[in-house]
Amino acid sequence: MSKKALSRPVVVVNGAHPIRSVVRLLLRRPGRMTVAVLAFAMKEIPLWFLPVITAAVIDIVTVGGAVESVLWWGVVAAALLMQNYPNHIIYTRNFMTVVRDTGSELRNVLAARLQSLSIGYHTRVNSSIVQTKVVRDVENVELMLQQVTHPLLSSIMVMTGAITMTAIAVPQFLPVYALTVPIAIGIRYGMRNRSRSRNETFRLEVESFAARVGEMASLIPVTRAHGLEKTAVTRVSTSADGVRRAGLHLDMLNGHVASISWVTMQLLGVGCLVLAAVFSLTGFLPITPGEVVLLSTYFALLTQGLTQLLMLIPVGARGLESVRSIAEVLQDPDLEQNEGKQSVEKVAGNVRLESVSQRYLDSEVDAIHELELDIQAGETVAFVGSSGSGKSTLLNLVLGFVRPTSGRILLDGVDMQLLDMRTARRFVSVVPQDSVLFEGTVRENIAYGLPHLKDERIRAALRDANALDFVDAQQDGWHTIVGERGARLSGGQRQRLAIARALVRDPRILLLDEATSALDPESEQLVKEALGRLMQGRTTLVVAHRLSTIRQADRIVVLENGQIVEIGTHDELLASSGRYAHLHATQIGSNS
Repeated sequence: MSKKALSRPVVVVNGAHPIRSVVRLLLRRPGRMTVAVLAFAMKEIPLWFLPVITAAVIDIVTVGGAVESVLWWGVVAAALLMQNYPNHIIYTRNFMTVVRDTGSELRNVLAARLQSLSIGYHTRVNSSIVQTKVVRDVENVELMLQQVTHPLLSSIMVMTGAITMTAIAVPQFLPVYALTVPIAIGIRYGMRNRSRSRNETFRLEVESFAARVGEMASLIPVTRAHGLEKTAVTRVSTSADGVRRAGLHLDMLNGHVASISWVTMQLLGVGCLVLAAVFSLTGFLPITPGEVVLLSTYFALLTQGLTQLLMLIPVGARGLESVRSIAEVLQDPDLEQNEGKQSVEKVAGNVRLESVSQRYLDSEVDAIHELELDIQAGETVAFVGSSGSGKSTLLNLVLGFVRPTSGRILLDGVDMQLLDMRTARRFVSVVPQDSVLFEGTVRENIAYGLPHLKDERIRAALRDANALDFVDAQQDGWHTIVGERGARLSGGQRQRLAIARALVRDPRILLLDEATSALDPESEQLVKEALGRLMQGRTTLVVAHRLSTIRQADRIVVLENGQIVEIGTHDELLASSGRYAHLHATQIGSNS
């Protein structure tokens, strides 16, 4: 990013004031906007000045004037028309640069904001809706700027020119022009609230439809396996029908606006022509035939300009609704607070929980309650318990994805509330149950975020993760494309690549969340061997349902209802015949 881009103020979009927000976005590049407006003003001169030339020529012909005078006016007209081309290019170059830069900045600031919002936000908001905001809504803002600005500026320039030239030629006629203003304002405000309401309804229906399509795409294996294709299609078609109905209601409203605007302004135009002619014929005003044409033309330009402005209501309303949609993300307060906090330069791996409780907003009980636990650097601690006992919440607390409702968590003796967790997570790796890979090569997935990583280090990580053999067996080696979310690989292969990705980062703290629970026995054995190498010398927190995978843990913590009910080694807990022993006996019984 250039120094110039970095020096610009932060993008601010306010959903309560979308028009003000759009103006602010455009004024972030005052130089280009100034050049664009000046070029536009020059190129639009023919629209409002040609009626003057037409009126002058008609009057010359009427009184039998000189041919040279007509030719002189022709030269002036030709010069005005020819300058339109270079000025239009200058306007397009500068203004469209502003529009495209604005769209790019909005997408970038949305991406940055989404990375700053809390995990709670992302669990509440459907990912397809987020994608719609970044793609469709920003595109709508770009389209609004393209489609609205040109006719808006043109109408303003033409109306200003028409009123100015009329004031010079026949100032007595200006009160007739004034009739158009309250009529245009009345139409605009009469439609404003309904237009905003229907655009908002349409936008929400589109977001709902995007969520349905995303859901259908992710569930295709499930729907196919259970023969539920028709059910999936019906859910999407129902949502699509909602978009159709909302869109049709919006189109009908826009049709009313367009027709009412056009008919009203055309009637005013006819009225002006008749009035100017009557004034001339009766001698009520000293108006020449040329001035009758002048007044009629200018009034037509005036009404045409106002009609254009009224026609912009639908496009503008759609764009402003998208501005409000973008503001929903940029103004959401549910941020992970890291700014201004202490940066973490190194991590030993000591984690201490002091009376930690966590309660989610929609819950009446604590997910974690008054937890006390001291984990030493290099220690492996496993967490077991029934579903809902608080295991996943505990890992999210250690990662800083959620903050404790009460109590505190210390990382190497420092309260994590005081730390910039983005810097702390550089020393943390997570291997979840379902490893997420992105569309790219094996190498790109392993070296994600580490562009200057040496090949030898990547190869060593693949070897230690028991992944090198299957990677080398691929036709393109580590340049093999893994597919979306690693779809071209087996579960065991994806998991071993996730371990390689963790190894290459040399983390000090390792979080394993059901890392082997979804694998077949052969893959599980390979993954367990790789995990054994990964865990050496690192603080490791393990969540596992299969108790056989955690026998070698230094300590096993048994959780129930968010509280610790037992702590000890595998042998100690079996000997105590408590909750762990019961879980162990249940699993042995179910496996026999």
